[in-house]
Amino acid sequence: MDLALLRTFVTVHRAGSFTRAAALLGLSQPAVTSQIRTLERQVGRPLFLRQPRGVTPTSIGNELAHKAAPHLDALVGIAEAGLDDESAARTLHLAGPPEFTAERALPALAGLSGDDGQGFALRASFGTSEEVLEGLAAGHHDLAISTARPRGALLTASPLCDEEHVLVAGSQWAGRIDSGKLRRKDASALAKLPVIEVHESLPLVTRYWASVFDARPTASGTVIVPDLRAVLACAVAGAGLAVLPRYLCASALARGDVVAVYEPVVPPLRTYVLAVRTGTLAMPHVARAHHMLLGAAAAWC
Repeated sequence: MDLALLRTFVTVHRAGSFTRAAALLGLSQPAVTSQIRTLERQVGRPLFLRQPRGVTPTSIGNELAHKAAPHLDALVGIAEAGLDDESAARTLHLAGPPEFTAERALPALAGLSGDDGQGFALRASFGTSEEVLEGLAAGHHDLAISTARPRGALLTASPLCDEEHVLVAGSQWAGRIDSGKLRRKDASALAKLPVIEVHESLPLVTRYWASVFDARPTASGTVIVPDLRAVLACAVAGAGLAVLPRYLCASALARGDVVAVYEPVVPPLRTYVLAVRTGTLAMPHVARAHHMLLGAAAAWC
């Protein structure tokens, strides 16, 4: 059985689409279709059921993928490990949310171009969870950090860390809040405060209100800026109330630039995952970065 046909088959099985598999393989869609038909003739059974959107593996398709995929991944690992010294110049493409990637992930990978002969170049890009996972699936990135778990077999995700959220404001606002109402988890104590957020939909504030107050926020955003570091700067300047990751505002809290408006017994958390295309951990530079990030994350929780 032709290994090239098996590689195409496994890629289609993981991608769930001839079109997406063709993009990952650098082939045309007709070429992928032709290879799958050739393999189906060799096997003597259909491997996929064609659907209006993508394909679904048959039972024999799932059985073949289960048997073949680990061996193909191992062959990729052997080929990658056997590359010449130029492999040290390989480039890792990382994508994730701007603040977390800049403050956490990139510093953790700072030693990736060291003197041990296993270094690699790094390219980073920012986006929402949906954007980075879509880019990862399309082959634009090698690793993606996301708060959404990917679906399907094409991508594999590992838990990275939990991010604690804190409700903060400039000290000038603290005296205007009815602390008695807050102790009773009455969100109306915060109703008249201006809100700083990353989007008009108030995603962080809405999640915090639902988790802590079992309510929805009634205020609209006063300042909307699509970067949590800018949200923090606005909160320090006295622009209003904000929900921020603790790691991002810990120094500002310690200096008194902002204050924690409320500290619930169980703070709201957001979980990050580290996603890869299934099988690509056979590539040494991807595996090394993956290992470095998971190791660093143990100190972030």
